[in-house]
Amino acid sequence: MKKYNHLINEKSPYLLQHAENPVDWYPWCDEAFERAKNENKPIFLSIGYSTCHWCHVMEKESFQDEEVAKILNENFISIKVDREERPDIDSVYMNICQAMTGHGGWPLTIIMTPDKKPFFAGTYIPKYSKYNRLGLIDLLQRIAQLWNENREKLLLLADQITDEIKQALTHIQPKETIDEQIFTQAYDQLESQFDPEYGGFGSAPKFPTPHNLMFLLRYWKTTGNIKALAMVEKTLNSMSLGGIYDHIGFGFHRYSTDRQWILPHFEKMLYDQALISIAYLEAYQATGNLRYKKLCDEILSYVLRNLTNPDGGFYSAEDADSEGEEGKFYLWEFEELRKLLNQDEFNFVCEKFNIQKDGNYFDELRKGRTGKNIFYLTQQLNEEENEKWQRIRQKLFEHREKRIHPLKDDKILTDWNGLMIAAFAKAYSVLKIDEYLNVARKSADFILKNLYKDGKLLHRFRDGEAKIDGYLDDYSFFIWGLLELYEASFETRYLKTAIDLTETMIQLFWDGENGGFYFTDSENKDVIFRQKELYDGAIPSGNSVALLDLIKLAKITGRNDFNEIIDKLVETFATMVKKYPSAYTFFLSSLSFALTQSFEIFIVGKRDELGEILKVINSRFLPNKVILFKPSDEESDITTISPFTSEYKEINGKTTIYICTNYECKKPVNDIKELSNLLEEI
Repeated sequence: MKKYNHLINEKSPYLLQHAENPVDWYPWCDEAFERAKNENKPIFLSIGYSTCHWCHVMEKESFQDEEVAKILNENFISIKVDREERPDIDSVYMNICQAMTGHGGWPLTIIMTPDKKPFFAGTYIPKYSKYNRLGLIDLLQRIAQLWNENREKLLLLADQITDEIKQALTHIQPKETIDEQIFTQAYDQLESQFDPEYGGFGSAPKFPTPHNLMFLLRYWKTTGNIKALAMVEKTLNSMSLGGIYDHIGFGFHRYSTDRQWILPHFEKMLYDQALISIAYLEAYQATGNLRYKKLCDEILSYVLRNLTNPDGGFYSAEDADSEGEEGKFYLWEFEELRKLLNQDEFNFVCEKFNIQKDGNYFDELRKGRTGKNIFYLTQQLNEEENEKWQRIRQKLFEHREKRIHPLKDDKILTDWNGLMIAAFAKAYSVLKIDEYLNVARKSADFILKNLYKDGKLLHRFRDGEAKIDGYLDDYSFFIWGLLELYEASFETRYLKTAIDLTETMIQLFWDGENGGFYFTDSENKDVIFRQKELYDGAIPSGNSVALLDLIKLAKITGRNDFNEIIDKLVETFATMVKKYPSAYTFFLSSLSFALTQSFEIFIVGKRDELGEILKVINSRFLPNKVILFKPSDEESDITTISPFTSEYKEINGKTTIYICTNYECKKPVNDIKELSNLLEEI
């Protein structure tokens, strides 16, 4: 009979992966901390996520091991946390780990007192000590001995560490102003890190970081700097050629372990698909290059096929591993391909996709070739080659679908869904594919039905259960999605909900004394201190996206209280941003909306006449714009939301467009050609 620990009743796929471990795991809960206090034991905290390769390695090596479990169960209270489910806990202890060790990552290993104060931090730890690296068994035994023989010293150390790091992380920066020079400073830093041969920034490992590309597109738009656009195109083209892109099933893997984008870390995350598809979409608007449109469509088709809940909402991720081996689902043997394809097809994929008899895939662990192949290109296919490839790709895809698939993390997170809603809504606005609007609407409605209770958002939905109070990112990302959805559909219910949620976000997270949004609300007792996140890492920070939301809503509603918060938000973080601007590219993209040319576009008229008008507007790259629609042939409460729209009327009974930019309004137009000329002019 199987034996389970305390994780068995959890909903997180990551926690459930550990429910059969001999380690007596608890989820993060009062019961675990009470037991630690009552039994005078330290806490062993392990944080990871379901698609984390090294989390799997450490579980298999140590947490499934009876010897390790015995030491943990006798001397510690062990707690497992899913970082995606509890980003509040993860963020605090990850910052502590980075402060203590100079680096961070997952699995995150923290040993702390029963009152949550850490005295040891690390990441992956092998079971046994070797090569001067302390192993988990030796570490646990040493700490158990210290705890029993010199506990006061460890408690004092934990107090000192917590106090010092809390002071450093919550230090109030002096208020400063910020001007347009910051954009050039950020551009200069990105240019100095740019890899001219393969695109992207820095060397290996290489991350897509799409908000860097979004910032560069805005910088190009406002300055005319051609090199900024060239850096974006080089990166997007190189990424789409490499193995980081799944040429057979579409979608992007998490990052590339090499400089050339060839060898990926194979997990696929929802947030990457959302942000990368937006980057390709904006590049398509900026250049008209149909290849970027095609790539955006392919990414979204992957999300629809693999990461979409039938009831609405998007799943979180797909694992890197299948059958216990990283990348197994995605890799191909030479002979397997030879048998599957005819000679002409086989020759084509070998030549174009660099397939080799002894394999082209280099395993970073074994430091050698595995005999397996990953599909990647060294140059783009021409039209004829691409038609041929699509026929071959379908054959390969159908064959690959029969393999054992990687684990899908099917929890639905409000924040990541907000990003994906924004992506689908923007894609509909630009590409006019009805399915994209329907998908964005269905997901937003799913969140509003299942994760919006008593005026507040919840963070996670899985298996019929919505749980965990929403964080700043849940609010700011979902508000962004709702704003994009309003501009795609002109359904005011989404705009009204965005305003309601913004007011709640301010109430729950805004620091009225010192400015900035906290990540957690004041009711959260699980974190040992509240933090304000600004760094735009794998995903933008909640403060960066909140800035964009507030700027858009201030322009839509004319509300001065939103403008006051915008000013304080920028002042609060100005010192931090000035120190290293390129670490805050989404924040700077939002700021460019306030400091550079922006557009308020008001359309008054009939809904069925919007098609050509919106095509002219949305085919252009005009990132800093809001669009409002006031129907003349149906009831609407847009004038209640945006009082100044009551002054706008149709001219000569025709749908009319009003455009304001840089605090001045242009002459209204109701002719498509005039609209096009006006947009070219300004």
